[in-house]
Amino acid sequence: MSVQKEYKRITTHTLREMKARGEKIAMLTAYDFSLAKVVDDGNIDVILVGDSASNVMAGHETTLPITLDEMIYHASSVVRAAKRCLVVVDLPFGTYQGNSKMALSAAIRIMKETGAHAVKLEGGLEIKESVERILTAGIPVMGHLGLTPQSIYKFGTYTVRAKEEEEAERLKNDALLLNDLGCFAVVLEKIPAKLATEVAGSVSIPVIGIGAGGGVDGQVLVLHDMLGITHEFKPRFLRTYLNLYDEIKCAVENYVTDVKSKDFPNEKEEY
Repeated sequence: MSVQKEYKRITTHTLREMKARGEKIAMLTAYDFSLAKVVDDGNIDVILVGDSASNVMAGHETTLPITLDEMIYHASSVVRAAKRCLVVVDLPFGTYQGNSKMALSAAIRIMKETGAHAVKLEGGLEIKESVERILTAGIPVMGHLGLTPQSIYKFGTYTVRAKEEEEAERLKNDALLLNDLGCFAVVLEKIPAKLATEVAGSVSIPVIGIGAGGGVDGQVLVLHDMLGITHEFKPRFLRTYLNLYDEIKCAVENYVTDVKSKDFPNEKEEY
């Protein structure tokens, strides 16, 4: 059984230590100061400022529309709140695919303007040059394989990836490539648990899963999903820990009732 160690500040080195000791890594998304503070105080290891902000914060159907400026805004808000955890920021769609100079420029902007600790990129061999260039500048990189939401129009579906042997082999090779290039961790999204366990055992870096089973080194969920705010989204891999949609809606309805009935404010709530 692994022993949990107390860390004052989580770093990329800490995550490697945790993998070596068999301590699981807990990661959640956050996009604003207030919720990031709660998450950080809850002893989370890693906050991902995900491009999922495009969905949960801005209401877009995909992650593609969010801009670099918008990601910087969200990330800088989160960094101001995070005192203990490692903060990783997604490079948004269009900032690194096919142009490694643009990739480096975007990564530098994120690091300088937000104070974040690392960036995350989706893909393997096809983004090798961008990963190399960013790492050469001393910026830590987290990889992301399997279901890569920025490529959703290529896939045409959010279904489980790498079920066929050819795609599974490509994913294993990409994971080894990202490991060898010097990435500090990799996210595996929505792939068979057996494959994810195999990948986690084949690389020296931590593997964080989302819909990838329990045989990896850690887990990540979208905060708004696990809190039950985005209540219409219920994939198999999601465990909801609260039902905030109904609780917040009920609180709003009670407030409306109290205002309309002149119950709020009462004498004790006046100056």
